[in-house]
Amino acid sequence: METVELNSVSLKRPRSEDDVANADEIKRQKISEKSKMGNNSGQSVETVAEQPDKSLLEDTKNEIIPNEESEEQEEEELEDSDEDGDPESFADMMKHGLTESDVGITKFVSSHKGFSGILKERYSDFVVHEIGKDGRVSHLDDFSVPVDDEDPSEETLTVLSEEDKQRLEELQLLKNKETSVAIEVIEDTKEKRTVIHQAVKSLFPGLETKTEDRDGKKYIIAYHAAGKKALANPRKHSWPKSRGSYCHFVLYKENKDTMDAINVLSKFLRVKPNIFSYMGTKDKRAITVQEIAVLRITAQRLAHLNKCLMNFKLGNFSYKNHPLKLGELQGNHFTVVLRNITGTDEQIEQAMHSLREIGFINYYGMQRFGTTAVPTYQIGRAILQNNWNEVMDLILKPRPGAEKGYLVKCREEWAKTKDPAAALKKLPVKRCVEGQLLRGLLKYGMKNIISAFGIIPRNNRLMYIHSYQSYVWNNMVSKRIEEYGLRAVPGDLTLKGATAVHIEEGDVDNYTIHDVVMPLPGFDVIYPKHKIGEAYKEMLVADNLDINNMRHKIRDYSLSGAYRKIIIRPQNVNWEVVAYDDPRIPLFTTDLDKLEGKPLPVLPTNGKFRALKMEFSLPPSTYATMAIREVLKMDTSIKNQTQLNTTWLR
Repeated sequence: METVELNSVSLKRPRSEDDVANADEIKRQKISEKSKMGNNSGQSVETVAEQPDKSLLEDTKNEIIPNEESEEQEEEELEDSDEDGDPESFADMMKHGLTESDVGITKFVSSHKGFSGILKERYSDFVVHEIGKDGRVSHLDDFSVPVDDEDPSEETLTVLSEEDKQRLEELQLLKNKETSVAIEVIEDTKEKRTVIHQAVKSLFPGLETKTEDRDGKKYIIAYHAAGKKALANPRKHSWPKSRGSYCHFVLYKENKDTMDAINVLSKFLRVKPNIFSYMGTKDKRAITVQEIAVLRITAQRLAHLNKCLMNFKLGNFSYKNHPLKLGELQGNHFTVVLRNITGTDEQIEQAMHSLREIGFINYYGMQRFGTTAVPTYQIGRAILQNNWNEVMDLILKPRPGAEKGYLVKCREEWAKTKDPAAALKKLPVKRCVEGQLLRGLLKYGMKNIISAFGIIPRNNRLMYIHSYQSYVWNNMVSKRIEEYGLRAVPGDLTLKGATAVHIEEGDVDNYTIHDVVMPLPGFDVIYPKHKIGEAYKEMLVADNLDINNMRHKIRDYSLSGAYRKIIIRPQNVNWEVVAYDDPRIPLFTTDLDKLEGKPLPVLPTNGKFRALKMEFSLPPSTYATMAIREVLKMDTSIKNQTQLNTTWLR
């Protein structure tokens, strides 16, 4: 499963005593408001963070929960309105969060001295370009639409009012008892009537039209061509056979995650989100460029969205006969700016050379484990233990830490009454995991928690047990590196094709640390033949689990396991140190900047600040956070922060 999320954090070394003494002065600066907290290692990091939410977790949004559109809009407004909070109170709440050591992230591979740098001070400091299965990097560099004689005219896309479109959509989907919709022709000419006829048929396939005179006025009457049969696949009625069924396009988006973006596109196009396909989900707090495919929507209609959508651009259109599939990509190419760095040129050179030549430990990043005092791996462990009361309690019980106010009230009500209906009333946003579980408990009752939990979308449920697997893997890899260092040893595992085999004594010189893999626990994997193999068993025994019986009575929760390289060496690593004065100016040009002809930013030779611009490519299912952690030698958890900034600069 692909992961390109990055914690919305920035990392800095500890401030000096003078810095702390000047804290009040620093607070008055526009860029940030700062609060100090320590950490376990004696080092601390400065973090620029927006209010975290469940979207920091990998792949939690691949399924859409159906709701009425008005309810969705109301919930989105509630979610958006609660995003900002007092930075100091938020920092105080984050004391209850996780540190890297809590989830097994404890080792580094490089020997250089760490340094400070602000990560994601602006979301445009972090750019992701998808790498397709053919190795091609996705770029938005062409807004043109493929020429197609059967495409409707530009006027066709704009002639209908929003009210007309709403009524026609309800007619098309049989949402009301109306058998037809009448559209008055205001400027009655044959040409105008023709455009309206074309607009209805092209935008609402399955509907037919005719012209009628009513009280001396001309009306276009829309009606179903084949009754309910037309609803099964309305788009098939008007799609040319010679054209590929899927329109592929490049989506350039800013500050939106992939599923949010698809939800927006589907609302504007008045289609269901499940007709879109993609190869991987991309981070919210970033500029990302990826390929999307959509079933039987013309490039012309998609291109029209460029005029009415903020923070999105669509281009590089083509028609193909296949959708996209999750995981088909080769990886992602990252362009990252670390601002206000403190490292010497020598430190930076050592850090980046190490990243290029050795790489970084392929830990699962902090996003995998949640942002509250109840880590997702604990819920996953309870599922594997078949302890459903514990699962329910962990999801719904009150917890310290950063949460939206309505969730706090919902949890308090649950703790007081154990009444799903009463707790649900405190929750205006029903699409969250807590709301889904409460609805399940209302439907199935408190004695059938398994069915109630099953209401939560499958990907979200599996997220919990995958989090537990990741927790075990991180801990075991740290033990492996502590025990045997950065060399292959007898008893390690490596892959021959897709099959894992043990490295034998006589062959050990043929392998390096970059060949070594370690298993995520499951019923279809083997374990190392040295101390770490026993450590796996001991860890699962401590969690009341049997490593030799990872099948669950509920098939969805049976873990087959997988193998993961313990060291990742990024490809195409490049870097540059630049000087700048204004933290608001961009330090490189994006695809959109190039299309719009924006010039490269003019940077001073000797500026007030220095930034490290770095580029690298990573395979799927690796965390860019962990690569940057290796460069800075810093703990990436939100808890271990000395500075919090909720005033984001674009």
